[in-house]
Amino acid sequence: MKTTCITILFWPLSMLLLSDESQSSRTEVKYNFTEMNYSLIPVDINKNVTILDLSYNQITLNVTDTTVLQMYFLLTELYLIENNIIMLYNNSFGNLSNLEILNMCTNSIHIIQQGAFTGLNKLKQLHLCQNKILQLNPDIFLPLKHLILLNLQGNLISYFDVPLMFHLELIILYGNPWNCSCSLLNLQNWLNTSNVTLENENITTCEYPDSLKRYRITTVPYNAKCYSKFSPLIYEDLHSHFQSITNSTFNSSLNNLKNSEHKLGKSWAFLVGVVVTVLMTSFLIFIAIKCPIWYNFLLSYNHHRLEEHEAETYEDCFTGNSSSLSQAPHTNSEEATVIYEQHSFVLDDDGFIEDKYIDTHELREEN
Repeated sequence: MKTTCITILFWPLSMLLLSDESQSSRTEVKYNFTEMNYSLIPVDINKNVTILDLSYNQITLNVTDTTVLQMYFLLTELYLIENNIIMLYNNSFGNLSNLEILNMCTNSIHIIQQGAFTGLNKLKQLHLCQNKILQLNPDIFLPLKHLILLNLQGNLISYFDVPLMFHLELIILYGNPWNCSCSLLNLQNWLNTSNVTLENENITTCEYPDSLKRYRITTVPYNAKCYSKFSPLIYEDLHSHFQSITNSTFNSSLNNLKNSEHKLGKSWAFLVGVVVTVLMTSFLIFIAIKCPIWYNFLLSYNHHRLEEHEAETYEDCFTGNSSSLSQAPHTNSEEATVIYEQHSFVLDDDGFIEDKYIDTHELREEN
Protein backbone atom coordinates (compact mmCIF):
# COMPACT_ATOMS: atom_id res chain seq x y z
CA MET A 1 0.00 0.00 0.00
CA LYS A 2 2.80 2.41 0.92
CA THR A 3 4.64 1.57 -2.25
CA THR A 4 1.57 2.33 -4.32
CA CYS A 5 1.10 5.70 -2.60
CA ILE A 6 4.70 6.67 -3.14
CA THR A 7 4.47 5.68 -6.79
CA ILE A 8 1.31 7.76 -7.23
CA LEU A 9 2.96 10.79 -5.61
CA PHE A 10 6.19 10.67 -7.60
CA TRP A 11 4.75 9.60 -10.94
CA PRO A 12 3.80 13.15 -12.09
CA LEU A 13 7.26 14.41 -11.17
CA SER A 14 9.01 11.64 -13.07
CA MET A 15 6.83 12.24 -16.10
CA LEU A 16 7.64 15.95 -15.97
CA LEU A 17 11.38 15.27 -15.90
CA LEU A 18 11.13 12.83 -18.78
CA SER A 19 9.14 15.30 -20.83
CA ASP A 20 11.75 18.01 -20.21
CA GLU A 21 14.55 15.70 -21.32
CA SER A 22 12.69 14.66 -24.42
CA GLN A 23 11.89 18.30 -25.21
CA SER A 24 15.53 19.34 -24.84
CA SER A 25 16.63 16.46 -27.04
CA ARG A 26 14.08 17.47 -29.66
CA THR A 27 15.11 21.15 -29.62
CA GLU A 28 18.74 20.34 -30.49
CA VAL A 29 18.72 20.48 -34.27
CA LYS A 30 22.10 20.03 -35.96
CA TYR A 31 23.03 20.58 -39.58
CA ASN A 32 26.38 19.77 -41.11
CA PHE A 33 27.24 21.35 -44.46
CA THR A 34 31.01 20.94 -44.42
CA GLU A 35 32.93 20.69 -47.70
CA MET A 36 29.92 21.51 -49.80
CA ASN A 37 31.69 24.26 -51.75
CA TYR A 38 29.02 26.77 -50.69
CA SER A 39 29.77 30.41 -51.44
CA LEU A 40 26.67 31.61 -49.59
CA ILE A 41 24.89 30.46 -46.48
CA PRO A 42 21.91 28.38 -47.59
CA VAL A 43 18.48 29.82 -46.92
CA ASP A 44 16.52 26.55 -46.92
CA ILE A 45 17.77 25.29 -43.57
CA ASN A 46 15.29 24.48 -40.85
CA LYS A 47 14.63 27.67 -38.88
CA ASN A 48 14.86 25.69 -35.62
CA VAL A 49 18.49 24.75 -36.22
CA THR A 50 20.64 25.11 -33.09
CA ILE A 51 24.03 23.76 -34.29
CA LEU A 52 25.20 24.76 -37.76
CA ASP A 53 28.54 23.68 -39.25
CA LEU A 54 29.49 25.42 -42.50
CA SER A 55 33.22 24.75 -42.34
CA TYR A 56 35.47 24.18 -45.37
CA ASN A 57 33.39 26.14 -47.85
CA GLN A 58 33.82 29.40 -49.80
CA ILE A 59 31.59 31.60 -47.63
CA THR A 60 32.67 35.26 -47.33
CA LEU A 61 30.10 36.36 -44.75
CA ASN A 62 29.06 39.34 -46.81
CA VAL A 63 25.89 41.37 -46.38
CA THR A 64 23.73 38.64 -47.95
CA ASP A 65 25.12 36.01 -45.59
CA THR A 66 24.59 38.17 -42.50
CA THR A 67 20.99 38.79 -43.55
CA VAL A 68 20.38 35.04 -43.88
CA LEU A 69 21.98 34.37 -40.52
CA GLN A 70 19.39 36.56 -38.78
CA MET A 71 16.74 33.94 -39.58
CA TYR A 72 18.46 31.26 -37.48
CA PHE A 73 17.97 32.99 -34.16
CA LEU A 74 17.92 29.70 -32.23
CA LEU A 75 21.54 28.93 -33.05
CA THR A 76 23.74 28.05 -30.09
CA GLU A 77 26.81 26.93 -32.07
CA LEU A 78 28.10 28.24 -35.40
CA TYR A 79 31.19 26.90 -37.18
CA LEU A 80 32.71 28.78 -40.13
CA ILE A 81 36.17 27.20 -40.13
CA GLU A 82 38.33 27.61 -43.25
CA ASN A 83 36.18 29.80 -45.42
CA ASN A 84 36.95 33.01 -47.32
CA ILE A 85 35.98 35.53 -44.65
CA ILE A 86 38.18 38.62 -44.77
CA MET A 87 36.11 41.14 -42.82
CA LEU A 88 33.52 41.13 -40.02
CA TYR A 89 30.93 43.88 -40.49
CA ASN A 90 28.84 45.60 -37.87
CA ASN A 91 25.86 43.54 -36.66
CA SER A 92 27.03 40.44 -38.50
CA PHE A 93 25.44 38.30 -35.77
CA GLY A 94 22.93 40.82 -34.40
CA ASN A 95 19.96 38.45 -34.07
CA LEU A 96 21.86 35.43 -32.68
CA SER A 97 21.21 36.20 -29.02
CA ASN A 98 21.36 32.48 -28.07
CA LEU A 99 24.74 31.81 -29.68
CA GLU A 100 27.29 30.38 -27.23
CA ILE A 101 30.11 29.13 -29.52
CA LEU A 102 31.43 30.97 -32.59
CA ASN A 103 34.38 29.45 -34.47
CA MET A 104 35.89 31.28 -37.45
CA CYS A 105 39.42 29.89 -37.40
CA THR A 106 41.56 29.55 -40.53
CA ASN A 107 40.11 32.37 -42.57
CA SER A 108 41.68 35.58 -43.85
CA ILE A 109 40.10 37.98 -41.37
CA HIS A 110 42.14 41.15 -40.99
CA ILE A 111 39.45 43.75 -40.22
CA ILE A 112 36.86 43.53 -37.44
CA GLN A 113 34.51 46.47 -37.15
CA GLN A 114 33.69 47.73 -33.68
CA GLY A 115 30.07 46.52 -33.69
CA ALA A 116 30.76 43.12 -35.26
CA PHE A 117 29.81 41.16 -32.13
CA THR A 118 26.83 43.26 -31.10
CA GLY A 119 23.93 41.10 -29.95
CA LEU A 120 26.00 38.10 -28.84
CA ASN A 121 24.97 38.48 -25.21
CA LYS A 122 25.36 34.77 -24.37
CA LEU A 123 28.54 34.02 -26.28
CA LYS A 124 30.99 31.98 -24.18
CA GLN A 125 33.62 30.88 -26.73
CA LEU A 126 35.11 32.97 -29.53
CA HIS A 127 37.67 31.33 -31.84
CA LEU A 128 39.56 33.64 -34.22
CA CYS A 129 42.70 31.53 -34.63
CA GLN A 130 44.77 31.30 -37.81
CA ASN A 131 43.66 34.56 -39.35
CA LYS A 132 45.47 37.75 -40.41
CA ILE A 133 44.46 40.04 -37.59
CA LEU A 134 46.99 42.80 -36.98
CA GLN A 135 45.35 44.61 -34.10
CA LEU A 136 42.17 44.47 -32.08
CA ASN A 137 40.15 47.36 -30.72
CA PRO A 138 39.28 46.37 -27.13
CA ASP A 139 35.81 47.91 -27.56
CA ILE A 140 34.74 45.11 -29.91
CA PHE A 141 34.58 42.75 -26.92
CA LEU A 142 32.32 44.96 -24.80
CA PRO A 143 29.05 43.22 -25.83
CA LEU A 144 30.50 39.81 -24.85
CA LYS A 145 29.60 39.91 -21.16
CA HIS A 146 29.74 36.11 -20.69
CA LEU A 147 32.82 35.33 -22.76
CA ILE A 148 35.08 32.82 -20.97
CA LEU A 149 37.32 31.59 -23.84
CA LEU A 150 39.16 33.68 -26.43
CA ASN A 151 41.35 32.03 -29.06
CA LEU A 152 43.68 34.41 -30.94
CA GLN A 153 46.37 31.87 -31.81
CA GLY A 154 48.29 32.22 -35.07
CA ASN A 155 47.54 35.82 -36.05
CA LEU A 156 49.75 38.85 -36.67
CA ILE A 157 49.03 40.57 -33.37
CA SER A 158 52.00 42.30 -31.73
CA TYR A 159 50.09 44.30 -29.15
CA PHE A 160 46.85 43.63 -27.28
CA ASP A 161 45.14 46.09 -24.96
CA VAL A 162 43.03 44.19 -22.47
CA PRO A 163 39.41 45.38 -22.45
CA LEU A 164 37.98 46.72 -19.23
CA MET A 165 35.81 44.27 -17.27
CA PHE A 166 37.28 41.31 -19.17
CA HIS A 167 36.53 38.14 -17.17
CA LEU A 168 38.03 35.35 -19.23
CA GLU A 169 38.91 31.92 -17.89
CA LEU A 170 41.08 30.81 -20.82
CA ILE A 171 42.97 32.76 -23.47
CA ILE A 172 45.18 31.45 -26.31
CA LEU A 173 47.81 33.87 -27.61
CA TYR A 174 50.74 31.83 -28.93
CA GLY A 175 51.81 32.05 -32.57
CA ASN A 176 51.72 35.88 -32.67
CA PRO A 177 54.77 38.17 -33.18
CA TRP A 178 54.54 39.83 -29.77
CA ASN A 179 56.43 43.09 -29.37
CA CYS A 180 57.52 43.03 -25.73
CA SER A 181 58.28 46.72 -25.40
CA CYS A 182 56.64 48.88 -22.76
CA SER A 183 53.32 48.71 -24.64
CA LEU A 184 52.81 45.09 -23.57
CA LEU A 185 53.12 45.84 -19.85
CA ASN A 186 49.36 46.11 -19.31
CA LEU A 187 48.80 42.69 -20.88
CA GLN A 188 51.49 41.15 -18.69
CA ASN A 189 49.99 42.67 -15.54
CA TRP A 190 46.55 41.38 -16.45
CA LEU A 191 47.81 37.85 -17.20
CA ASN A 192 49.72 37.70 -13.90
CA THR A 193 47.07 39.21 -11.63
CA SER A 194 43.75 37.94 -13.00
CA ASN A 195 42.26 34.44 -12.82
CA VAL A 196 42.72 33.81 -16.54
CA THR A 197 44.72 30.80 -17.76
CA LEU A 198 47.16 31.36 -20.62
CA GLU A 199 47.23 28.21 -22.72
CA ASN A 200 50.67 27.11 -23.96
CA GLU A 201 52.35 29.78 -21.90
CA ASN A 202 55.82 28.31 -22.53
CA ILE A 203 55.59 28.96 -26.27
CA THR A 204 53.82 32.33 -26.02
CA THR A 205 57.04 34.29 -26.43
CA CYS A 206 58.33 37.67 -27.57
CA GLU A 207 59.41 38.28 -31.14
CA TYR A 208 60.65 41.85 -30.70
CA PRO A 209 62.96 43.43 -29.63
CA ASP A 210 65.90 41.12 -30.18
CA SER A 211 67.16 41.58 -26.63
CA LEU A 212 63.90 40.11 -25.28
CA LYS A 213 63.40 37.47 -27.94
CA ARG A 214 62.23 34.07 -26.63
CA TYR A 215 61.13 35.58 -23.34
CA ARG A 216 57.66 34.49 -22.28
CA ILE A 217 55.30 37.45 -22.37
CA THR A 218 54.40 36.81 -18.73
CA THR A 219 58.00 37.02 -17.50
CA VAL A 220 59.48 39.90 -19.51
CA PRO A 221 61.72 42.00 -17.19
CA TYR A 222 60.47 45.53 -17.73
CA ASN A 223 62.54 48.45 -16.48
CA ALA A 224 61.40 51.32 -14.27
CA LYS A 225 60.88 53.56 -17.29
CA CYS A 226 58.08 51.32 -18.55
CA TYR A 227 56.33 51.35 -15.18
CA SER A 228 56.52 55.14 -14.89
CA LYS A 229 55.16 55.49 -18.40
CA PHE A 230 52.26 53.09 -18.21
CA SER A 231 51.21 53.12 -14.56
CA PRO A 232 48.97 56.18 -15.13
CA LEU A 233 47.11 54.18 -17.78
CA ILE A 234 46.55 51.35 -15.32
CA TYR A 235 45.33 53.79 -12.69
CA GLU A 236 43.04 55.38 -15.24
CA ASP A 237 41.47 52.00 -16.06
CA LEU A 238 41.04 51.26 -12.37
CA HIS A 239 39.55 54.69 -11.84
CA SER A 240 37.05 54.14 -14.65
CA HIS A 241 36.15 50.78 -13.19
CA PHE A 242 35.62 52.12 -9.67
CA GLN A 243 33.89 55.17 -11.03
CA SER A 244 31.30 52.95 -12.68
CA ILE A 245 30.89 51.08 -9.39
CA THR A 246 30.57 54.40 -7.54
CA ASN A 247 27.97 55.67 -10.00
CA SER A 248 25.88 52.52 -9.65
CA THR A 249 26.15 52.75 -5.86
CA PHE A 250 25.16 56.41 -5.94
CA ASN A 251 22.16 55.67 -8.15
CA SER A 252 21.00 52.90 -5.84
CA SER A 253 21.46 55.17 -2.82
CA LEU A 254 19.51 57.92 -4.56
CA ASN A 255 16.68 55.51 -5.31
CA ASN A 256 16.65 54.37 -1.70
CA LEU A 257 16.54 57.99 -0.58
CA LYS A 258 13.60 58.70 -2.87
CA ASN A 259 11.77 55.65 -1.56
CA SER A 260 12.41 56.69 2.02
CA GLU A 261 11.11 60.18 1.26
CA HIS A 262 7.86 58.69 -0.02
CA LYS A 263 7.58 56.62 3.14
CA LEU A 264 8.40 59.40 5.58
CA GLY A 265 6.22 62.04 3.97
CA LYS A 266 6.69 65.44 5.62
CA SER A 267 8.31 64.17 8.81
CA TRP A 268 11.71 65.31 7.57
CA ALA A 269 10.52 68.94 7.59
CA PHE A 270 9.50 68.61 11.24
CA LEU A 271 12.89 67.10 12.07
CA VAL A 272 14.70 69.98 10.36
CA GLY A 273 12.60 72.48 12.32
CA VAL A 274 13.46 70.82 15.62
CA VAL A 275 17.18 70.80 14.80
CA VAL A 276 17.14 74.49 13.79
CA THR A 277 15.27 75.42 16.99
CA VAL A 278 17.75 73.59 19.19
CA LEU A 279 20.70 75.22 17.42
CA MET A 280 19.23 78.74 17.73
CA THR A 281 18.42 78.24 21.42
CA SER A 282 21.95 77.01 22.11
CA PHE A 283 23.37 80.02 20.26
CA LEU A 284 21.28 82.50 22.29
CA ILE A 285 22.34 80.86 25.57
CA PHE A 286 25.95 81.06 24.50
CA ILE A 287 25.59 84.80 23.67
CA ALA A 288 23.90 85.50 27.02
CA ILE A 289 26.74 83.83 28.93
CA LYS A 290 29.55 85.41 26.97
CA CYS A 291 28.19 89.01 26.79
CA PRO A 292 29.26 90.10 30.36
CA ILE A 293 32.74 88.77 29.77
CA TRP A 294 33.01 90.69 26.50
CA TYR A 295 31.62 93.86 28.17
CA ASN A 296 34.23 93.74 30.93
CA PHE A 297 36.93 93.11 28.39
CA LEU A 298 35.88 96.16 26.34
CA LEU A 299 35.92 98.36 29.44
CA SER A 300 39.35 97.30 30.55
CA TYR A 301 41.14 96.81 27.24
CA ASN A 302 42.80 100.32 27.53
CA HIS A 303 44.23 99.73 31.04
CA HIS A 304 47.85 98.86 31.15
CA ARG A 305 50.67 98.83 33.65
CA LEU A 306 52.63 102.09 34.04
CA GLU A 307 56.37 102.00 33.81
CA GLU A 308 58.60 103.76 36.40
CA HIS A 309 59.56 106.65 34.10
CA GLU A 310 55.87 107.24 33.27
CA ALA A 311 55.07 107.42 37.00
CA GLU A 312 57.81 109.99 37.69
CA THR A 313 56.71 112.15 34.74
CA TYR A 314 53.13 112.06 35.93
CA GLU A 315 54.18 112.99 39.52
CA ASP A 316 56.27 116.03 38.35
CA CYS A 317 53.45 117.27 36.19
CA PHE A 318 50.97 116.95 38.99
CA THR A 319 53.28 118.81 41.46
CA GLY A 320 53.80 121.75 39.04
CA ASN A 321 50.09 122.21 38.52
CA SER A 322 49.46 122.19 42.25
CA SER A 323 52.05 124.93 42.99
CA SER A 324 50.79 127.20 40.24
CA LEU A 325 47.27 126.93 41.49
CA SER A 326 48.29 127.66 45.10
CA GLN A 327 50.07 130.95 44.04
CA ALA A 328 47.09 132.34 42.15
CA PRO A 329 45.32 135.37 43.89
CA HIS A 330 42.01 134.87 45.61
CA THR A 331 39.28 136.56 43.59
CA ASN A 332 36.24 135.95 45.75
CA SER A 333 35.85 134.84 49.31
CA GLU A 334 32.56 133.21 48.57
CA GLU A 335 34.07 130.98 46.01
CA ALA A 336 34.83 127.53 47.17
CA THR A 337 38.36 127.12 48.35
CA VAL A 338 40.03 124.12 46.87
CA ILE A 339 42.98 122.74 48.73
CA TYR A 340 45.26 120.45 46.88
CA GLU A 341 47.13 118.00 48.90
CA GLN A 342 50.13 116.49 47.27
CA HIS A 343 50.50 112.80 47.73
CA SER A 344 53.38 110.74 46.75
CA PHE A 345 52.91 107.78 44.45
CA VAL A 346 53.96 104.54 45.91
CA LEU A 347 55.20 101.77 43.64
CA ASP A 348 54.11 98.45 45.09
CA ASP A 349 55.94 95.24 44.70
CA ASP A 350 53.57 94.11 42.01
CA GLY A 351 54.56 97.00 39.74
CA PHE A 352 51.30 98.99 39.97
CA ILE A 353 51.23 102.63 41.24
CA GLU A 354 48.97 103.26 44.22
CA ASP A 355 47.44 106.72 44.50
CA LYS A 356 45.93 107.55 47.86
CA TYR A 357 42.34 108.54 47.80
CA ILE A 358 41.65 112.21 48.71
CA ASP A 359 38.38 112.87 50.52
CA THR A 360 37.61 116.60 49.98
CA HIS A 361 34.66 116.54 52.36
CA GLU A 362 36.88 115.65 55.33
CA LEU A 363 39.30 118.47 54.36
CA ARG A 364 36.49 121.07 54.43
CA GLU A 365 35.42 119.99 57.94
CA GLU A 366 38.98 120.34 59.24
CA ASN A 367 39.26 123.87 57.77
